[in-house]
Amino acid sequence: MFGSIGLPELIVIFIIALLIFGPKKLPEVGKSVGKAIKEFKKASDELRTKVEDEINTTEIKTEIKEVQKDLNSVTTDLNELQNSIKKDIKGDEPGEGQKVS
Repeated sequence: MFGSIGLPELIVIFIIALLIFGPKKLPEVGKSVGKAIKEFKKASDELRTKVEDEINTTEIKTEIKEVQKDLNSVTTDLNELQNSIKKDIKGDEPGEGQKVS
């Protein structure tokens, strides 16, 4: 929970806090420290959520751009195919001097 702080270290910290603040103020100090830790965790969770949302938004924007490029490529290919088919159809139609069988 506290990383590398073990039970002996916590006891020493508690004794020092007891000497500094006294037995009457120690519960208030403990509540204040607890609230501060809770607020810090809440703020860090909110920050983490915002960063993750921004990353997801950036990824989605990148994917949308890729899909738009693919769609533009397909549209270009379809237009070229359409023009090619039109040319082929015009070439098959009898022109001047050609007889219809």
